[in-house]
Amino acid sequence: MRVLALPRYSSLGSSSRTRFYQYVPYLTSCGIDLQVMPLLGDDYIRALYFMQKQPFYSIATGYLNRVYACLRASAFDLLWIEKELFPWLPAWAEELLKVRGIPYVVDYDDAVYHRYNLHHDPLIRALLGKSIDTVMQHATTVVVGNDYLAEYALRANAHKIEYLPTVVDIDRYPISEKKSPQFRIGWIGSPITAPYLGVIKDALDEVCRQTKARMVLIGVGDHNPLPGLEKENLVWSEDSEVADIQSCDVGIMPLPDEPFTRGKCGYKLVQYMAAGLPVVASPVGINTLIVEHEKTGFLASTPEEWVKALVTLYHDEGMRSNMGKAGRQKVEKEYSLQITAPRLLDILTTAGLSRKSG
Repeated sequence: MRVLALPRYSSLGSSSRTRFYQYVPYLTSCGIDLQVMPLLGDDYIRALYFMQKQPFYSIATGYLNRVYACLRASAFDLLWIEKELFPWLPAWAEELLKVRGIPYVVDYDDAVYHRYNLHHDPLIRALLGKSIDTVMQHATTVVVGNDYLAEYALRANAHKIEYLPTVVDIDRYPISEKKSPQFRIGWIGSPITAPYLGVIKDALDEVCRQTKARMVLIGVGDHNPLPGLEKENLVWSEDSEVADIQSCDVGIMPLPDEPFTRGKCGYKLVQYMAAGLPVVASPVGINTLIVEHEKTGFLASTPEEWVKALVTLYHDEGMRSNMGKAGRQKVEKEYSLQITAPRLLDILTTAGLSRKSG
């Protein structure tokens, strides 16, 4: 079967890396003839993460290449699309694929539709508010990373909906013993998501006052979301991220409870747990499913709950160890590439065969 994969970003983009690129070796080993054509390249991601002016040439080239890919679509049995073909444009391309009888699978790991239907500009809401609905309606299969996204796909009248969580390759996360004597609170993300740390800044101030903890921030770039706190700002790289996470005692994921954040798939929680860390997270969206309260970590809503959870973990090394082991076991059973790769293969194969059977 020939499949054209159309992720939004190069492998530097976390959503494309986790939802597309990490599956490529397995899919090709199973006989899928897979061609990958991202919309936007490394230079776009670097500019996005470091809040620089977007390279117009790169964007224009990406859109032109995407047009070329759509013109070649009939040469493939299936298109595998991340979110939509052309961001910030109506879903005309997906409608044309439907007319041409070309099946496609579309994948969502966040509530991208809220960028349109909740936009502050009424013109954007009018023009694009239902564009993702159209993409979902015409897809052979809609793949979603959580129930919030599945519920939207259902309301959009998607033909078929499949759940596939965002996962890690568990083989990249060997069990490791932390050696630093200082209590280290870890967070991994990007400059775009770093402002979420501000949700619990006061709580972290209090925790660090009581415990002399050190914050370890991976991927914040030049941003300083926690002024006044002792911290390490580590540059993210795929080669070092696992070791950087393993150097911590606990991983955190604070989030405001908003429509867009309810669509997140909790990837950083899965990373922490794969590395054997206990976690503390806001009870928003899929976090409430990934984190088993008081077993793999804590769910904390208020500043007081955040302080209590982190200080408790600071004082109880045995609890940290037990929660870390429980989290690791959960990832192995539910959130590992080794579990989801065969499921994705089946989803793509079934969707691709729909064209031949039709």
